[in-house]
Amino acid sequence: MSVSTYERAKLTRSAALASIAVALLLAGMKVWAVWRTDSTAMLGSLADTTLDLIASLGTLVGVWIAAQPADKDHRFGHGKAEALAAMFQVVLITMSAAGLAWRAVAQVLAGARPAGAEEGIVVSVIAMAATLGLLWWQRHVIRHTGSLAISTDHLHYKSDLLLNLAVIAALVADAVFGIAGADALFGLAIAVWLAWGAWRAAGEAIDHLMDKEWPEEKREAFLAVLARQPELRGVHDLRTRTSGALDFVQFHAAVDGQMTVAEAHRIMDEMEARIEREFPGVEVLIHPDPEGLVDEHGEAAEELLPGVRDEDAVA
Repeated sequence: MSVSTYERAKLTRSAALASIAVALLLAGMKVWAVWRTDSTAMLGSLADTTLDLIASLGTLVGVWIAAQPADKDHRFGHGKAEALAAMFQVVLITMSAAGLAWRAVAQVLAGARPAGAEEGIVVSVIAMAATLGLLWWQRHVIRHTGSLAISTDHLHYKSDLLLNLAVIAALVADAVFGIAGADALFGLAIAVWLAWGAWRAAGEAIDHLMDKEWPEEKREAFLAVLARQPELRGVHDLRTRTSGALDFVQFHAAVDGQMTVAEAHRIMDEMEARIEREFPGVEVLIHPDPEGLVDEHGEAAEELLPGVRDEDAVA
């Protein structure tokens, strides 16, 4: 279901604000729970919630900047602000994971045990209930807007459900069943999980900053759209990248060399309209070439629509 630009902005903003509100609530409860239980696993959950809050705030700022229109100093827009915000979050996550791991090891060496498991379990159950409510609203927003930022946030909060289950398991195993070291080991596992999340987030952010090409299946879908243009005789030097919420693509399009400039321009407009229907919002730059002229070398010179030439040869 499509919505207007105004409604999309309103929905995504509401989801982001809901995420911040939930993170604030959970952070407050977990500060109290850490004070009451001295649990390393709970401390790890608090660290993750704090990072959720910082990430949500950073995402809001990054998305806001990325949504600003292009200006004379940023002709391609401000989309990479999201990737820069993500790298800032990665640094924070890595520092928190290292600190948590250090505490877990120290707790094992000192033989420390958590106290007040009941309070920690109650807080974790409330956290799971609040997270489930947030996930429901995020799914609603994603269904109506298709927002990538909210989808990413949604995945992160889904993993928080498992994190709270891990905290409950750690407190029950250590404080209730008397399994020594369980709390510290769960805390160490959470630190590893945080570090792994930071690694993956860093990879995605670097891909955006380095202008990595679209995934192969997306490129193939794009070429399939171009192949439906009857006057198109070939495509080469296709270049794609994503910057924030914006996609950019440029390519050389081979057409009949006997066409007039006006006719070639009409075909380019038709292709752009066809692309817009299948890939809404993508920014396209097309360089028309007379059929058979390829000035590029290497991969840039590779014909990407071989079926077009095969059909011409048969004809």
